[in-house]
Amino acid sequence: MDVVRVRKFIVNRLLILSVALVVVAILARVFENKFIYFPPRYPDGWTSPSVYHLAVEDVWLTAGDGVRINAWFLPNSASPKVLLWFHGNAENIGMGLEQMKAFSHLGINIFAIDYRGYGKSEGSPNEAGVYLDGEAAYRYLTETRHFAPRNIFIYGHSLGGAVATEIAFRHECGGLIVESSFTSARDMARHVLKIPFMEYVLKSRFDSIGKIAKVHAPVMIIHGRQDKLIPFSMGQKLYAAALEPKTFLATQSGHDDPYILGGKEYWDHWRKFINGS
Repeated sequence: MDVVRVRKFIVNRLLILSVALVVVAILARVFENKFIYFPPRYPDGWTSPSVYHLAVEDVWLTAGDGVRINAWFLPNSASPKVLLWFHGNAENIGMGLEQMKAFSHLGINIFAIDYRGYGKSEGSPNEAGVYLDGEAAYRYLTETRHFAPRNIFIYGHSLGGAVATEIAFRHECGGLIVESSFTSARDMARHVLKIPFMEYVLKSRFDSIGKIAKVHAPVMIIHGRQDKLIPFSMGQKLYAAALEPKTFLATQSGHDDPYILGGKEYWDHWRKFINGS
């Protein structure tokens, strides 16, 4: 009799656990974008370019599905090259001006966009949508600004690394720079959630490790050894998957500050990559 009761108890507990996991999976699927994206809207964290003495041009783009995207173009008439910049999660272009000021010393044009739902941009973010935003940015540079594809260097930080990889995978470019980014959404879900099989519930893929192996342009991977958000090993795996020519820069920094703590070595790598020498 005791054995029967024990079995019944175990079956009931397994049933409850199974139902709970199904409920969690359904909620994760329904509210997935709320868990993935943390878009600061204007004026959250916003700083005027004039604070950093940056004469940016305010640009509005229309993505392939009709969503209007806000962007900033920082011109440098002395250079035929441009840095197409995709920022990370939980930030907008108004929060990245200090970094833009630092990048301006590279001596090239800079074009930074806010994904849908970020800053002043319309809409709500999702994987397909942020890719469309990236496509609109690339199209603007080639069709409106008339930059040669070989002179477009596509840079993405964190979430932006996945967008940058997608655009470099689909289009010709002078080079791809991926900083503090992840291998895939599934790998990140496995790392963060630590719930068995939950990574297979997500619709989002962000399969950077699969796409970077098909990018036919020079690649530079940058990752901080003290990155507590995205494991350093993911940067190493992206580098291993990329085709030659490729460069890996390990900085003594965290997730958001490679450009601050990377020192002279950081900027030397950037200049060498952009100048092709």
